[in-house]
Amino acid sequence: PRFEDLTAEKLGTAGLVKEVDFGTTKEHMTVIEDCANTKAVTVFVRGGNQMIVDEAKRSLHDAMCVCRNLVRDPRVVYGGGSAEVACALSVRQQANKVKSLEQYAMEGFAAALESIPQALAENAGLPGLDSVSEARSQQAEATGKKPYMGIDCLGRGTTDMREQKVFDTYVGKRAQLLLTTQLVRMILKIDDVIVEGQDTEE
Repeated sequence: PRFEDLTAEKLGTAGLVKEVDFGTTKEHMTVIEDCANTKAVTVFVRGGNQMIVDEAKRSLHDAMCVCRNLVRDPRVVYGGGSAEVACALSVRQQANKVKSLEQYAMEGFAAALESIPQALAENAGLPGLDSVSEARSQQAEATGKKPYMGIDCLGRGTTDMREQKVFDTYVGKRAQLLLTTQLVRMILKIDDVIVEGQDTEE
């Protein structure tokens, strides 16, 4: 709009407007603070190089996505790999009831689930197999009543994720398992096609 078209109703208010210099190059930034009824937030990210800045931006984006998921669906599951271990135990229990070859596929799916907490333990500098075995035995001994026993990545002396307050969003966890399962099924279908083609040529 033209300057003469501006009215008080079209203008906002702010408690403080200032220009700040930062960095060795003395770059200028206008800062507006104490705005009334504002719904926007600006996060200023700085780093020693562009790679650090990009990593910080990705971390902020991940954190905001977690908040968004919690707003959409407030349900959570215990983290630290405990959810995957509990799912693996449940799948193995159901596999024992299957008499067909599908039992082997279910066993493989359970092993794939346990590879997630194993990788988590190894990234934390812990023995992967031992950590998963400990979490599995703790949950199995409780016969499903302690699905919160996971990997003590923070070294707090307890594998109780409920006590450590480590949680994952249900939406995020469900999406991870569904997407990875669909990806594996796609790869298996492609492998079947390739194998059949090779047999035909022979």
